[in-house]
Amino acid sequence: MSSPARVRADACPGVFATHDAADGPLARVRLPGGAVSAERLRALAACAEDLGDGDVHLTSRGNVQLRGVTRPGLAKRLTAAGLLPSPSHERVRNVLASPLSGIHGGIADVRGLAQALDVELCARPALAELPGRFLFAFDDGRGDVAGEGADVCWRAVTPSLGTVLLAGADTGWLVPLADAVDALLAVATAFAEARGTAWRIAELADPIALLPAGPREKPVERPVRVDPTMGRFGAAIGVAPRFGQLTAAQVRVLADVAASAVVTPWRSVVLPGATDAGRLSAAGLSTDPAALEITACIGRPGCAKSLADVRADAAQLVPGGVRAHVAGCARRCGRPAGAHLDVVAEGGGYRVDGRWTPVSRLAEALVGKENS
Repeated sequence: MSSPARVRADACPGVFATHDAADGPLARVRLPGGAVSAERLRALAACAEDLGDGDVHLTSRGNVQLRGVTRPGLAKRLTAAGLLPSPSHERVRNVLASPLSGIHGGIADVRGLAQALDVELCARPALAELPGRFLFAFDDGRGDVAGEGADVCWRAVTPSLGTVLLAGADTGWLVPLADAVDALLAVATAFAEARGTAWRIAELADPIALLPAGPREKPVERPVRVDPTMGRFGAAIGVAPRFGQLTAAQVRVLADVAASAVVTPWRSVVLPGATDAGRLSAAGLSTDPAALEITACIGRPGCAKSLADVRADAAQLVPGGVRAHVAGCARRCGRPAGAHLDVVAEGGGYRVDGRWTPVSRLAEALVGKENS
């Protein structure tokens, strides 16, 4: 694919460049690898209460958003909490990592690689010019974040060796785990120099040209999957709020039951070392994997483009074994990667996988898909 001619600048939101949503300025806070300490969780909860709408919203890239940020001081408070290590790079710190790595399953332990990449990324001035949509990933071999559409991904094939993927496709370039960070940054640097107006690697005519010269193995197509990130995993507990929306009080509960947390790309939270499942349940944080089957964009009234209050409509749906994403318009914000039922608001109802359905029959339409 050739690079499209962009007629507008990349407007991916951050903290200094917020998005002007219908419910007020939206600020996105990057959490490389989804990792966040209990202390920083408390800082986010306080910012949401004092400066925003009172909630912390999880994103499909393992980051968080604060909505309705109408009062000043957010950047100063996040900087003090260590959540903004580089103002110049804050929008490009988009890094996924297998959230259960080193806890449950996987071939290699990729914990720490996202943070190491973040440090090196912020130390390279030229990479501050990457588009805000550019995405790095470290997959521990299970194939979870490899399927999330990263521009460049290191995927383990043995405990100490991995292959580099560009836009989800294996390149055959095998790189030791110890060199994974440098390899991904080398690709990002080459993209920054060659991208023209492209925002993503998939938009380039020849992505392989970004790789250094040298021998490569024959590319291998490996399966991707999403492992459940909810429930008990040895010495960890995974939970999820409804539609990825946490109250400040719920965020503080997360901080109280574990020293750190990992926000996943599926809007769940893994809590290493957590033991108090009862307190999490009492706070309304589900450990049932079915809670992640139905996702939804923010909808009305938070988004002026939305044609419906999609979260109110989606809340009436009962999970039944089929992933579905309910969106308020054709942009389909927040839609998950991988197979899912496409439910888009349109003309007083929803178009469910292409068939218009009135709101009153939405649940029935999904049941029909589950049984088909």
